[in-house]
Amino acid sequence: MRNTMLGLAALALAACQSAPVEPQPAAVEPASGPVAPQPALAAAAPAGSTIMDTSVTITPPAKGVPAKYAAFSGMWAGRLEGAYEAKVAVQTISANSKVTVTFAWGNLGDNNPGEAAGEGRIVGSTLKLGRLPNGADISLTMMPDGTLSVTYALAGQTYRGAFIKQ
Repeated sequence: MRNTMLGLAALALAACQSAPVEPQPAAVEPASGPVAPQPALAAAAPAGSTIMDTSVTITPPAKGVPAKYAAFSGMWAGRLEGAYEAKVAVQTISANSKVTVTFAWGNLGDNNPGEAAGEGRIVGSTLKLGRLPNGADISLTMMPDGTLSVTYALAGQTYRGAFIKQ
């Protein structure tokens, strides 16, 4: 008898449930004239991603720039602490080891995505940037495998990561 009651209760519960109502598609009216092309959406990149300004250019090092300095030239990308996207464009390198760069970051700890331009100098295998306008101190060390070991320090927090040339 108990099993019969349980069976009836289950049947009653199943009968009370209704199928989900699917939304009806809205009617689409045809356009009344030519449709202007829409600009590409910035949403193609996930929110908080690193976005480097498209006007950032890389000037190839001149012939007189030592190869160990020239190796830094180009666009590099990686993740700080394995989680935070970042990019660095080493834009110019002079024979006396002076460089100009643009550094871009996605969400980085409590910091929103951004970009900052700066200058620095290569000493040995390390490119040390002067303090960026956002207050960050950055150093990039060329590793034997051709990657950059990056250290980014801002507001008492230090983030590290490996970057590869793009």
